[in-house]
Amino acid sequence: MRPQKIIIDCDPGIDDALAIVLAHGSPDLEILGITTVGGNVGLAGTTDNALRLREFLGFTGVPITPGSAGALLRTRVDAARVHGPSGLGAALLPPATLPVSGGHAVDFIVETLRAAPGEVTLVAIGPLTNVALAVLKEPRIVDWAKGLTILGGSYTRGNFSPAAEFNIAADPEAAAIVFDAGWTVTMIGLDVSRGAMTTEAVADRMRTMGRLGTDLLIPCVEYYGVITADSGPAIHDACAIAYLIDPSLITVEPAVVDVETAGRFTSGMTVTDFRPVDRTPNALVGTSLDAGRFWDLLLTTYAQVAKTVEDRPQE
Repeated sequence: MRPQKIIIDCDPGIDDALAIVLAHGSPDLEILGITTVGGNVGLAGTTDNALRLREFLGFTGVPITPGSAGALLRTRVDAARVHGPSGLGAALLPPATLPVSGGHAVDFIVETLRAAPGEVTLVAIGPLTNVALAVLKEPRIVDWAKGLTILGGSYTRGNFSPAAEFNIAADPEAAAIVFDAGWTVTMIGLDVSRGAMTTEAVADRMRTMGRLGTDLLIPCVEYYGVITADSGPAIHDACAIAYLIDPSLITVEPAVVDVETAGRFTSGMTVTDFRPVDRTPNALVGTSLDAGRFWDLLLTTYAQVAKTVEDRPQE
């Protein structure tokens, strides 16, 4: 079977980085490009991190195209207090030597989907500003995309506020445009991703992975949160990539999702109706994760990536 072609729109970010490692290492996925957006840290930082990851991991033929620095209508927010000033926790990857691609992320998304209608899945694991602008610029991408999977939202809780998850809350207007665009959004939210916890057993396996483990994985997850035998920081974004590789890992249910843009306390909330009466569902919403099989997939894939990193000279 031919690998699934994807574009990753992201804001690296610790969990974005770990998601990119998974996507790069999976034989079931082909990364056509990475587009960056301001989010966990500013656009300059997310783009620099993507460039560093590309060279550290060795997928230098994949274009990286920067996009929107901030939200459509709101003051930019970030999560540097969670991801660290650089965005990659305590990881210190060598500076990139290869440049970004010319142009803007929105144009890259539109033109890549235009060139291969029905063949490319868009996976967005940061704020949805680039995706919304692509929809506004060329509404036909809704039909050209094979699918859209996002890491974002929740039907029970938030992490930016009590009601809202960070990627949605960072640009609620963009998220509303994306959910209302006419495609079916696969929403992998906090209800699923909080189960992807890095326990001591997981971290111990990462420590055996040579340079990948010591230079990237461990400095990221240990910065992200306290690791114990039974719990640890959740690597949210990797769940969206894992779903593309093996959809059976995550249970999804059809629902109508509306994004709150006006609420005083609920701005960015993904209001989810699993039993709509008079509306057609616009989303498939993740409701549960098979955490054991998820970690089997990640750690097996990471181990393969670790071999290629170890074999390649590093600065």
